[in-house]
Amino acid sequence: MPKHLTETDFDAAVASGTVLVDFWATWCGPCRMLAPVIERLAADFDGKATVAKVDVDQCPALAMRYNIQSIPTVILFKDGQPVQTIIGLRSYEDYAALLG
Repeated sequence: MPKHLTETDFDAAVASGTVLVDFWATWCGPCRMLAPVIERLAADFDGKATVAKVDVDQCPALAMRYNIQSIPTVILFKDGQPVQTIIGLRSYEDYAALLG
């Protein structure tokens, strides 16, 4: 299962290692289509990387901080730094390639 992050625990969660974060909202159709892909990534990369979700409606400060203009937006963090971004819905393979 992906971790659900908030503005309170976000920084600590992405501070070390590899973390893939899905910025989404409940009303977003493509976000709902991406949800099973994110869940599969969380299972497949368990122990190798963290897969997390941030609801942009509940965490608007995080959405602003990372300049989220369109959702879904998936950002790969390495040791606290955003290193790659995918905007829009893509295939499982595209996201898995980010995680290596």
